Amino acid sequence: MSDLRTLPVPDGLDGMRVDAGLAKLLGLSRSAVVSLTESGDVHLDGAPAGKSDRLLAGAWLEVDLPAAEKPVEVSAAPVEGMTIVHEDDDIVVVNKPIGVAVHPSPGWEGPTVLGGLAAAGVRLATSGPAERQGVVHRLDAGTTGVMVLAKSEYAYSALKSAFKERTVDKHYHALVQGHPDPIRGTIDAPIDRHPRHDYKFAVVTGGKPSITHYETVEAFRAASLVDVKLETGRTHQIRVHFSAVKHPCVGDLTYGGDPVLARRLGITRQWLHAYSLGFEHPADGRRVTFDSDYPEDLQQALELLREQDH
Repeated sequence: MSDLRTLPVPDGLDGMRVDAGLAKLLGLSRSAVVSLTESGDVHLDGAPAGKSDRLLAGAWLEVDLPAAEKPVEVSAAPVEGMTIVHEDDDIVVVNKPIGVAVHPSPGWEGPTVLGGLAAAGVRLATSGPAERQGVVHRLDAGTTGVMVLAKSEYAYSALKSAFKERTVDKHYHALVQGHPDPIRGTIDAPIDRHPRHDYKFAVVTGGKPSITHYETVEAFRAASLVDVKLETGRTHQIRVHFSAVKHPCVGDLTYGGDPVLARRLGITRQWLHAYSLGFEHPADGRRVTFDSDYPEDLQQALELLREQDH
């Protein structure tokens, strides 16, 4: 079984290479598109298309995709260190520990927030894909902190709209290398998948609009603790933006972090923590805010920096 897609090339993709255009149009990685072209599964106006061929607005694309894999199932399993900060009939707010993904995905065999909630007997909304029902936003597996999930269908719809309309206050603390100049400002740079590494993201011309506001709250010789407010919510946004301005998160080896500094501070992941989340409660519209303290590894790294500076 396969999934045959027939669709016209949008005006916005006119002149773009087949591999780049199809990746953007269908949400595939470039390597997946290259594989499809090499196996003869991409046709442009009836003729086989190569990865470097150019798209023409209005031309007809035929793409024979492999049949979708069966969704990864959520398995109930307790998650060590995950705590429920708040729960009512509509929402549940959790403090996510390190090394925990939000939901199952192919290749991930570790613990998940959804599995932990299932083990705790928390029933989430049925809205959303089967493997991430009730999920309205996400944190990286290596990022800790506070996040909200929907229990009622109305809450799912309301929270998804709130995140889309940017009415949710998402605050993070990040320990970044060096000293951002100015000490408070905005990083406004589009983000999309890295052109060469599918597992990474990067500031890319023509990428999705991405805006990060920051303010330095404590400066050390080697690093700065910054308060970060996201206006948009792209994958890896904080990590990508601070790497782009030459101040990567301490411990973030994927995006240019110094391994020597990370080892000195005992950090084995990016120093990034979602410490505050504020939004209008779906049930009555009142503004609620939930906070999360630093986990032990991040707190110890700060204390080491303070000791070394004195």
